[in-house]
Amino acid sequence: MIKTLLSPFKRFAWFKRLNAKITYEWLAKHIPANDWHFMNYGYFPTADEPVPVFQTQPLQHYPLQMYHHLASKADLANKVVLEVGSGRGGGALHLAGYFKPKQYTGMDLAQHAVDLANKLHHLPNLKFIQGSAENIPLADNSVDVVVNVESCHAYGSVKKFLSEVKRVLKPGGYFLMVDFRYAQDMPELNQLLAESGLTMKLEENITSRVVMAIEAEDEAKQKSIRDLVPPKWQKLFAEFAGVVGSKFYRNLQDGTRFYYRYVMTKN
Repeated sequence: MIKTLLSPFKRFAWFKRLNAKITYEWLAKHIPANDWHFMNYGYFPTADEPVPVFQTQPLQHYPLQMYHHLASKADLANKVVLEVGSGRGGGALHLAGYFKPKQYTGMDLAQHAVDLANKLHHLPNLKFIQGSAENIPLADNSVDVVVNVESCHAYGSVKKFLSEVKRVLKPGGYFLMVDFRYAQDMPELNQLLAESGLTMKLEENITSRVVMAIEAEDEAKQKSIRDLVPPKWQKLFAEFAGVVGSKFYRNLQDGTRFYYRYVMTKN
């Protein structure tokens, strides 16, 4: 009933901004679990993609791989990195520790998410700030790499976001993005990327690898939902989390939605 009433508003930029802020503020405030650090659907690496070696198996292994293999497309060492839409901060912690950038700033619209990330994750080169993807609070030409993981589908204006990415990037800087769209919305995204003023270096359909990750992580994800989410919200959260059998999972399988990885540069 509620979804039917809200459906007509989903095309409006103001509603997309409000919906994203309310959703992620609520999640960070009410489910502040120390062992839930990622919110992406995960990535199952190909045989040609080396997997980092850890002393202990990290929690949410496949969502971590999503970050790792995206960041591997550029050199982050001793660079100034901005992540737009950093969420609970697990990806930022991994990239800041593993790839050794000079400074890694995770930025999120939800203040509760920023507070949670600052509480959970501590490295000398890592910090989290509150800010909007459509009005990034950083100076022109001040960032070497912008990272954006499964986030821009929720922005009011992707065009404005891309304009901000170009503004804050230094010449020669990299924009690394992964995200999903319904099939009918892919042409619009491709047009916005083409008109952004950034140069496309890699455009890769990773839908099948995301499906594999969802399947590989499903048992652990289902257990986390049972352990962390109140029973009355578990079914709704399982849909949000994209478990096997969810609408999102089915959409990826049947070609209704696609998931892409992009690497772009500023000339």
